[in-house]
Amino acid sequence: MNPKNLPLGINTLDKLRGSNCVYVDKTQLAFQLIKQPGAFFLSRPRRFGKSLFVDTLKEIFEGNQKLFEGLYIHD
Repeated sequence: MNPKNLPLGINTLDKLRGSNCVYVDKTQLAFQLIKQPGAFFLSRPRRFGKSLFVDTLKEIFEGNQKLFEGLYIHD
């Protein structure tokens, strides 16, 4: 893998999907969290994609379907 394709410093789904970077689809996890009632505490080490995941949740709730084409949650 070429390190130039890693999304270092990209913390919005819109920028990431518009780039030629590697993206691990976590929309299945997002869908499961959305279906579960209650609150969740996201605790991960630095640089583990917390901001990107929260931005992904934001885009799901805003209904930005174009960003999710080809991902689990799009269907």
